[in-house]
Amino acid sequence: MSNSAARIVSAETSSHGLVDISSLVLLAILLAAGFILNMTAGNALAMTGIKPQFIIAAYALAIALTRATLAQSIVYGLISAAVIQFTTSIPGLNFLTEAAGALTMAILVKSSIGGAKVNALIATFVTTLVSGALFAVAGTLMAGFGLEAALPKVPLVLGTAIFNAVVVQALFFPLAKAIKK
Repeated sequence: MSNSAARIVSAETSSHGLVDISSLVLLAILLAAGFILNMTAGNALAMTGIKPQFIIAAYALAIALTRATLAQSIVYGLISAAVIQFTTSIPGLNFLTEAAGALTMAILVKSSIGGAKVNALIATFVTTLVSGALFAVAGTLMAGFGLEAALPKVPLVLGTAIFNAVVVQALFFPLAKAIKK
């Protein structure tokens, strides 16, 4: 008889690259949920004048949960923009707006604005404002209208920012506990 012990092999998530696999999986799950919510609840809520952008909420939540670096956050924003291309009214513009939004989220998460209890709320609100305002202004200018034509979009952007902030705040602590971050 030989003395052979069971061999234990452990696999750690690689974090040598720009973004580790577990963070990408989390982002993918949140983006999938966000996309489905955009197509269902988002379209239904659009009748109220608020068009939630659950994709923004998804990457904001992923950045807050993973405490992504600035570079990682830009990657999250660009991946999110690629998903938004299926439903956007101005193809391509979201690559700029979501990269800016994701960068904003990362900076505000790192700054701990508002403290631990409301950081996700405040950061998501500002992130959505940045992304939405950029989209509204750039889209208006690209359509050949003056900047004043973007003013009617202010309530929509503000309502979306409030909605996203509440969604992310409500999900942040339960998800952080579930993934132990």
